[in-house]
Amino acid sequence: MFSKILLKLGIKKRQSRENVYGYIFILPWIIGMLVFTLGPMVFSFITSFADYNMIKIDFIGPGNYLHMLTRDQLFWKSLKNTAVYAVMNIPLVTAGGVIVAVILNKSIFGLRTFRTIFYLPSIMVGVGTYFLWMLLLDPANGMVNTMLGLIGIKGPAWLTDPNWTKPAIVLMHVWGLGGQMLLYLARLQSIPQDYYEAAALDGATGLKQFTKITVPLLSPIIFYNLTIGIIGAFQVFQEGYIFSGDGTGKPAGSLLFYNLHVWNQAFKNYDTGYANAMCWFLFAIVMLMTVLNQKVSKKWVYYEGGDNE
Repeated sequence: MFSKILLKLGIKKRQSRENVYGYIFILPWIIGMLVFTLGPMVFSFITSFADYNMIKIDFIGPGNYLHMLTRDQLFWKSLKNTAVYAVMNIPLVTAGGVIVAVILNKSIFGLRTFRTIFYLPSIMVGVGTYFLWMLLLDPANGMVNTMLGLIGIKGPAWLTDPNWTKPAIVLMHVWGLGGQMLLYLARLQSIPQDYYEAAALDGATGLKQFTKITVPLLSPIIFYNLTIGIIGAFQVFQEGYIFSGDGTGKPAGSLLFYNLHVWNQAFKNYDTGYANAMCWFLFAIVMLMTVLNQKVSKKWVYYEGGDNE
């Protein structure tokens, strides 16, 4: 009976069997997606409209969102800290990755060694890296201030002065830009040298070649890294938690990033419903910025096929 139905629908029995086997093979992924990703997302959205403490749920409508926008002063402080960090971090890391990639694309002695040195920090992840930078940024005995002292500059109190905590984190991320550098370097090596030779014959200088050839051809990679950078910058958490020592964002709340405030609400105050509301508000911000970035990219991202859509 089933075979006749398949034949009427124009589906061969063998093809239908292969489809069934395909679904069986991807069934673990489907179950995992529903149970561990989609399910928790739906649940967190529902409980964002509730007074939820991981045990009891009392629906309060948009109360969490109203409290967030009108009564929680730390919400605005954490959002401002995160936005300032993102504005400082994204351009520096992006520009730094491009510049380092261009330099390491030249024929110089020990090129492979330099590429390895610049890439290694990007694979050093985890808490150990943050403790390493706490030692490097120590105002009295840290290597950074010691090197600044050698050229007559008095180094700041990086992690204890509220004005320097976010630049300290940005400095750490600039140190780890090897991942972006590698993407740019791969693209640079695929650019035909004929472009540069033709530009040189027309009298274009090195800077002109960089702005008119290198940057446009790197623009799709720059756009990708900007998108990932925006998402990553608004998810900053570990740096604020570890550098502040106790998760409060000290000194003076300068390290109280948005996700750290969410963590405190969920796992210190056990106000999980409010934390979920904050998460969905952040999701809306990041989604909006990603869409805007996509729209603006049509004006500056160049694709060799000629279609910027």
